[in-house]
Amino acid sequence: MDLNSEVYKAVNKIPQRYWESLNCTSNIYYSPEFLRAFELSNTDIDFNYIFILKNDEAVAFANTQIVTVGIETITKNIKMSSKIRQIVNSMFCNNSIKVLFCGNVFLSGEYGTFLKDGEPKIETFKAIAKAVKKLYRCKRLHTIFVKDFEDESLYITDHLKSFDYASMHVEPNMIISLKAEWQSFEDYTEALKSKYRVKANRADTKSNHLDAKIFTEEDIICHKDGLQALYQNTIDNADFNAQILNLDTYIHLKNTFKDKFIVKGYFLESKLVGFLSAMQNDTHLDAHFIGIDYSKNKEYAIYPRILNDYVRLGIKTKSTQINLGRTASEIKSTLGAQPKTLTCYCKHKHYLPNQILKPFIKNVQIKSFKEHRPFK
Repeated sequence: MDLNSEVYKAVNKIPQRYWESLNCTSNIYYSPEFLRAFELSNTDIDFNYIFILKNDEAVAFANTQIVTVGIETITKNIKMSSKIRQIVNSMFCNNSIKVLFCGNVFLSGEYGTFLKDGEPKIETFKAIAKAVKKLYRCKRLHTIFVKDFEDESLYITDHLKSFDYASMHVEPNMIISLKAEWQSFEDYTEALKSKYRVKANRADTKSNHLDAKIFTEEDIICHKDGLQALYQNTIDNADFNAQILNLDTYIHLKNTFKDKFIVKGYFLESKLVGFLSAMQNDTHLDAHFIGIDYSKNKEYAIYPRILNDYVRLGIKTKSTQINLGRTASEIKSTLGAQPKTLTCYCKHKHYLPNQILKPFIKNVQIKSFKEHRPFK
């Protein structure tokens, strides 16, 4: 099968017929409008869009970004002895490393590669791997990271191992499946065991002093600095974050996707102390970034209230599921979220360091958490 690849540096340079051939844009995360919002606002990132062509027709797509990550940001969250951590850090000169991410660095889930229906998936995926290889050969890079595949895709993506990648599990997405009979938040809490219902209601009571508001595009523009500062708080609190999003992105997303893109602000005496963001993608509601003033979080239960409000939004939008994303898995499981395993693949650009790195990658342990069963 004769497959060729083409790489574009900007979304608006991609021929419209490629999108039409792939028939992928009904999923918002593969739409040029969504990708363009990130490209316009995050100018420090090198974006590349790979298309695999067969007889001049697009049969696959991959979204890549080149970002700079501090090596310690990565190693501090991997279980290893301090001696080994020192060795790995010194392999990268205790420095920042340039990483090529294949997948969307700002999303948690399988939104980085698209294979057209009816095409042989393994061959087209291997063509993506070859195109990524061609891309990193001509760039100053250290590491390649192909991200976030669900178990159902591994029979395709495990072929990356023949390209000398090692696979690793990362923190799972936490998914709440919503029942059609839950017409209100009260219907949902009624389905919870008493202990968990009390917990959910307590979060609402403690956050009673907060004024919550769904933001318009004008609100996002007006509060952009406050949103960015709160988002930075959560980044500083997070175990790992590859890249900081410029929240100008949210202005573009709101302008383009209107009610499908939701930003909700939480105010305490007129001061912004928290926000949530979410995207309605067909029948799924996906939590995006949040921001919290941690000095007020305990007293006013900002984070538990945000989680409750994601459930409310899911019910209001008649979604079948809510993806609460990664991190804080245990507290999300108290709301009924269940883990969905994700696998990533990683390799060093150069052969020898890659042989040293592979055993570490294979032995990466994700944090375990207590999984709750909150429903009756």
